[in-house]
Amino acid sequence: MAVSGPAASPGFGYVTPDNVALLVDLYELAMADSYLRNGMNGRATFALFVRSLPPSREFLVSAGIETALACLETLRFGDEAIRYLRGLHLFSEQFLEYLRDFRFTGDARAVPEGEVFFPPEPLLEISAPRIEAQIVETLLLNTLNFQVMVASKAARSVLAARGRGVVDFSPRRDHGADAALKAARAAYIAGCTGTSNVLAGMLYGIPVVGTMAHSYIMSFSDELEAFRAFARDFPTNTVLLIDTYDTMQGVANAITVGGEMASAGARLRGVRIDSGDLTAQSRAVRAALDAAGLRETQIFLSGDLNEYRIAEMLAQGAAADAFGVGTELGTSADAPSVGGVYKLVEDEKGYRIKLSTGKATLPGRKQVWRRHDPEGQPSGDLLALHDEPGPPGATPMLIPVMQAGRRILSESLVEIRQRCTERLVALPEELKHLDDGAAYHVALSPGLTALRERMRA
Repeated sequence: MAVSGPAASPGFGYVTPDNVALLVDLYELAMADSYLRNGMNGRATFALFVRSLPPSREFLVSAGIETALACLETLRFGDEAIRYLRGLHLFSEQFLEYLRDFRFTGDARAVPEGEVFFPPEPLLEISAPRIEAQIVETLLLNTLNFQVMVASKAARSVLAARGRGVVDFSPRRDHGADAALKAARAAYIAGCTGTSNVLAGMLYGIPVVGTMAHSYIMSFSDELEAFRAFARDFPTNTVLLIDTYDTMQGVANAITVGGEMASAGARLRGVRIDSGDLTAQSRAVRAALDAAGLRETQIFLSGDLNEYRIAEMLAQGAAADAFGVGTELGTSADAPSVGGVYKLVEDEKGYRIKLSTGKATLPGRKQVWRRHDPEGQPSGDLLALHDEPGPPGATPMLIPVMQAGRRILSESLVEIRQRCTERLVALPEELKHLDDGAAYHVALSPGLTALRERMRA
């Protein structure tokens, strides 16, 4: 089905609250129109879940739920959207009038942001009139797949850093302006200490972090002059980039400035190295700083970093207080997608199941029960029907987050981030490995197993 409409007007070409309702695959609207014409708008439940873990991943981090719920709560088809859809000469007037008054009125249950989850557990379940639940599929998948991907990648860097800071340096390499904002938020949930993205700092309250570029150093007659100017202009946040010409000469100049700052009652906060053998250079720079009495001056490493390089450098004795991770974080370069899907599992006629080869689904609304060992570590999950009782002492992972189209869960980003920090600490060690380790066990309950087999038959 190929259709065309009026050419897009010039501009930035970004998603806004006024046009986000059209962030939908065409076939969602075509199906919804057909449902309306055929009187099929009874209550239905869709489950959003990830079929399998990406390569080298042992867990996923829930992220993007708040963003998704905010979109559902405010989703509207405005006059411009209706005019565009009418111009496609595809949809019935009955459907266009339905969209004019569209409001999402459904319920949602979700794994809270910052929690660790595993396939094939539902991350989100939507129960709503069928048309409403169908129309929001693309928006929900776009929102959650991306943020889960970035949060899960960032969590690996945070674990690899072993308590040292990790900063999101990704916006210049992220796949679009909206992606840069959501990447900063997801990375902060996963434990990153800040972002270089100033807009994300304003919108989400994330600490913003920055130093200087090589172009700044090159703009002055020499490196020492540049360092002095920066220290004079930003005496409370002086972090000097020392590898523009020669790293050891750079640290010598930084030490000179650090001494001058100390005499004026200020402090050289840190130095950054962005190229070369970061491990060897960081150790030499640490020794030089310590010998000069600048033991509190931190070393910040950046330059094409990821969790593997961070772990390798620390294993080799790198002297680092924090890391800036950019491209690899914002694009999750080694696993750039999460295969989240959104499937019908139940409607007013009963349970629903898909039996396609390699893409079969589990029927019915569900609950995930998490067991813990005596030390508090997760020891296995039970995926059950929503009304099955859980094992003694197990924790339900899916909680109500939206009722009748209104959010009923309100959490700060700080609270979400703290939850993620606690969950990562509690992970079994074998799940923290950067390469494939032990698989976490997700079992199906007797009731769910019996229902699946009965429907297959």
